[in-house]
Amino acid sequence: MKTVIIHGQSHKGSTYHIARQLAEKIGGELTEFFLPRDFGEFCVGCTTCFVKDEKKCPHYKKLEPITAAMDEADVIILESPVYVYHATGAMKAFLDHYGYRWMVHRPEQSMFRKQGVCISTAAGAGMKSTNKDMADSLFFWGIPKIYKYGIGVAATSWEKISEKKKIAIDKKTSSIAKSIIRKNGKVSPGIKSRFMFGIMRMLQKNGFNPKDGEYWKEMGWLGKKRPWHK
Repeated sequence: MKTVIIHGQSHKGSTYHIARQLAEKIGGELTEFFLPRDFGEFCVGCTTCFVKDEKKCPHYKKLEPITAAMDEADVIILESPVYVYHATGAMKAFLDHYGYRWMVHRPEQSMFRKQGVCISTAAGAGMKSTNKDMADSLFFWGIPKIYKYGIGVAATSWEKISEKKKIAIDKKTSSIAKSIIRKNGKVSPGIKSRFMFGIMRMLQKNGFNPKDGEYWKEMGWLGKKRPWHK
């Protein structure tokens, strides 16, 4: 099994340690990227990825290693500490670059067979909205099974977290890891995902965007074929 972690910060704090703990319990091959160290560009809003080609994005080459790793992975873990009740600016800037991959445009077929995890921590609160920032992209990429884990650690570093909290974290990461291993290669989009895909398919049939329409036609999705079909 291949897992990729996209860390929403470059320091190794509480969120980092939880994500690593989960990945180690999943086992297999692990690839990690740290934002903004490995990618820190802001989307310039040129719309080139939508109307022309994502390869013409000014940041495409720099983003390419991360894109390739996510496409090859079985599990994608997005993690971010809570920054003012949301994901870090680095994580948001990273996800902005994949707007062209949302179901309304040109989703990557392999995403419909992956599992995703969103992890966030805070000294206090804000984990729900932070996880949603990341889970929105995973869902609209087409990932059918998404786990969300947010915890208020009541500390500003991993070392300062209480033993009781660490035991709870250990139990939760073990539970998620067992589920991921059990479901590996067996996930399929549920009703919500299929319904959303159907709406996007109707938009493409009506000629929403020529570039997207060509892609959907090429993939066979305007007919009976679906991205989750083997």
